[in-house]
Amino acid sequence: MIPIRNRKKTLQVTVDEMRSFAFAYVEKYAPSKQQLKTYLLKKYMKLSASDSRKKDVNKLIDIVLSDLEKNKFINDQFYSESKAKSMIQRGHSLNKIRNYLLGKGINKKFIVDTVSKIREDNSDQDFFSAIKICKKKRIGPARAEVNRTLFYKKDISLLARNGFDFETSKKVMDIEKDEFLKIISLL
Repeated sequence: MIPIRNRKKTLQVTVDEMRSFAFAYVEKYAPSKQQLKTYLLKKYMKLSASDSRKKDVNKLIDIVLSDLEKNKFINDQFYSESKAKSMIQRGHSLNKIRNYLLGKGINKKFIVDTVSKIREDNSDQDFFSAIKICKKKRIGPARAEVNRTLFYKKDISLLARNGFDFETSKKVMDIEKDEFLKIISLL
């Protein structure tokens, strides 16, 4: 067996190595700043010897992240808007979008801007998202008329778990089948 030498890495080699890890991750996943920071911290702590301190590694990661942000490889504002747009297309509520972005470490200012843009574009976005969920899950107005009253509580609770408030859920659940089909054809 060939022994592995413990060689000290210079600061520049470490930063370049971290930058290459970051580029590969950004190219593959398009993450938020916080996601990239977490990834780099885990990756570097796994690769490096245990003698490196977490505070020093955090400083190096912050240098790499600020460089990537300056060169516009990562942008939390763009990430927030693009994720919100894709989640709206899938029928998620504004509450679910807000909580998702908070979980990804996006700045609250960007989240507020994104949600306000969505509300400007469509003041009743939650209603249309709830309609999409009903169509996708075949609940509420998408159910057969015979079963609607039987599954009313179950359907309302499913909408609540998806982040819709009670008023919106009730409004969607009280729609007649033909009106629901008209709305679906418009979406």
